[in-house]
Amino acid sequence: MAKANAKLLMLVDDEPAQKRLVGAIAARAGWRTVFADDASAARGVLESEQGLLLDAVLIDQYGPGDATIALIETLHARRPALPVLLLTADGSIELAVRAMRAGASDYLIKPIAPERLLGALDAAVSSRANVGELRPLAEKIKAVLGFDEIVGAAPQFRSALAIAAKAARARVPVLIEGEPGAGKELIAEAIHAASPRTKKPWSVINCGAIPENTVDSELFGHERGAFTGAFDRKVGRLQQADGGTVLLKEVTELPTETQAKLVRLLETGEIHPLGARVSRDIDVRLIATSSRPLQEEVAQGRFREDLFYRLNVVHVAVPPLRDRPADIPALSRHMLARIASQPGMRELGITDEALSLLMSFDWPGNVRQLQAALFRAAVLCDGEALTSADFPQIALQSHTNVTRLLAPVAGSGVTLFEADGHIRNLEEIEADVIRLAIGHYRGRMTEVARRLGIGRSTLYRKLGELGIGEVAA
Repeated sequence: MAKANAKLLMLVDDEPAQKRLVGAIAARAGWRTVFADDASAARGVLESEQGLLLDAVLIDQYGPGDATIALIETLHARRPALPVLLLTADGSIELAVRAMRAGASDYLIKPIAPERLLGALDAAVSSRANVGELRPLAEKIKAVLGFDEIVGAAPQFRSALAIAAKAARARVPVLIEGEPGAGKELIAEAIHAASPRTKKPWSVINCGAIPENTVDSELFGHERGAFTGAFDRKVGRLQQADGGTVLLKEVTELPTETQAKLVRLLETGEIHPLGARVSRDIDVRLIATSSRPLQEEVAQGRFREDLFYRLNVVHVAVPPLRDRPADIPALSRHMLARIASQPGMRELGITDEALSLLMSFDWPGNVRQLQAALFRAAVLCDGEALTSADFPQIALQSHTNVTRLLAPVAGSGVTLFEADGHIRNLEEIEADVIRLAIGHYRGRMTEVARRLGIGRSTLYRKLGELGIGEVAA
C-alpha cells in the first residue's frame, strides 16, 4: 500500500514496459507514479484533483520534438512551479536548449541508470531545485581538451596537471582523486589524448552504475552457458579496449571479488572471462578515479590494499573549485564560449558583478556545477551579457550562508542596525563577524574558517576583499 506522504510523479508515456520500469525505479525512493499515454491525457491528469498533488512530471519523448516541446510549454504555463523532466534518446544540445526554454527542469538521455533518474527526481523536489540552478544538467557539452587547453592557474591545480601530463607518456596506471565534479574525467581524457594510445580505444566504465551481480560479466566477459541466461558469448569491456585506455570511474564501488581480478590483470596482463577454460592476454592502461580518499577506504577495509598500490603508481589530486576561486572568471568565459558553439545558443558576455557573485559561492558540485549554472543562465538570458540576476539561486545560497553565520551573534558584539534603525550593510556585518571570530579564536585561521563554515582560501579572500587583518581590532 502506498504511503500517504509519498511524492507523486506523472509519467507521460504510452509504452507499458517503460511504464513498469520507471514506476519500479521511482518506487525505490518512495515515489508513487500516475500514468498518461499522451499530451491530452497529461493535461487531464494535471487538471484533476490528483493533479494538484503532483510533485514532478517525467515526459518520455513519445513523438516528434515539436509535440514534446509543446507539451512542456503547456505544463509549464499551467503550473510554473511544477518540475518537468524530459527523457529522450536524442542527445542533441539543440533539443536540450529548446526543452529548457520551454520550461523543462532537467534533460535525461536514454539509456538512463536508475541512480541518475532517482537523483534527478530528488533534485526536482529539493529546496534548492525550485529555481533549478544548482542541479547538474544533462547538457553534455563534449570536447576532449589537451593539457594546454585546460583552464586553471591555481598552483595546486597546475601541479596536478603537470603530474598528469608527465604520466601520459608512460604505460603505468594512474589514480585521480578529487571531489565530484572537480574535473577528474577531464584530466583522464587529457592523459589518454596525450599518450601513445591516443588513436586506440578509450573506454569509460562507471563502476557505480553496474549492478553488482553483472559487473564481472560486464568487465571481463563470459562464455555461452557460463550462468543462467548466458545464451551467447560476451566480450567484456576490458577486452574491447585492448590496446587502449580504460577509465574506471569511482573504482571504490567495485565488489571485492572484482577488485581481486583487477589485481590479476595488473600483475599478469590476463583476464579470465566467466566460464572460459583459459585466460586471455590483453594490453590496456587503467586510469581510476575516486571521489573518496582511497587510502582511507583501504584503512576501513572497503578496498583491497594490493589493488590500491597497483593503481596508485601515479597519484593526481584535483583540488576543489572553492580552493581556486581566482580561476572562476577564466573558467566561466571559457565555458560560455563552448556553450555558444552549441546549436541554438549564442555568444554572451558576463559582468564583473556576476563573476564576483560566482567567486563568492563555495560550489559544492565544483566545476560541473559551475557549468550547469552557466548553461542554464545562458539558455534563459535575454540580454547580451549574464548579470547577477541570471543566477538567482547562487545569490540566494550565498546570502543564506552569510545569514547562517550572522544568526548566533546578535547581542554578542556585532551591531546589526544603524543608528536610524535600518539594517547595516551586509558586507560591514560580515567583516565584523570575521573580526569577532579571529579575536575569539586568537588568530588561529584554520579554526576560524572551520567555525565559520568556509574554506581557508575563501576566508583569506574575504580578508583581502574586506580589508581585514589577521589580528582582531
